[in-house]
Amino acid sequence: MQNLNDCLEWLDSLERALTVRTTGAWPLPAVLEHLAQSVEMSVEGFPLAKGALFQNTVGRAAFGVFRWRGRMSHGLAQPIPGAPALAGVSDWRPAARRLRAAITRFDAHAGPLAPHFAYGALAKGDYALAHCLHIANHRDEIVVRA
Repeated sequence: MQNLNDCLEWLDSLERALTVRTTGAWPLPAVLEHLAQSVEMSVEGFPLAKGALFQNTVGRAAFGVFRWRGRMSHGLAQPIPGAPALAGVSDWRPAARRLRAAITRFDAHAGPLAPHFAYGALAKGDYALAHCLHIANHRDEIVVRA
């Protein structure tokens, strides 16, 4: 996934699927909620952030590697620092709708964006790419049967 339309098309494929499940530590609703939190927080602000030194060195370098590779890799069971706990519900569809709404809101947002908790300030295009790479990384643990 390299753009927000790819992310929305992936959500469309989930909604059309006969079965959807995860192979990772989190159930599907938690994964989708985590992804929605990340997109929402890019507009609203992250509750906790790494220090400026980290963001401007390690964080910026990590994002640069992810952008260069066109692929992100991170701990898929690591919550966003300070984010509300992920709900323990069984129906994944509300979380998918939340993620869709978050992506749509981010795409339409014309104001300033909040610094990423690890990468620091990002231009909107880089933030969109970060979201797509994050979603794609979690997608690796989601099995869809059409």
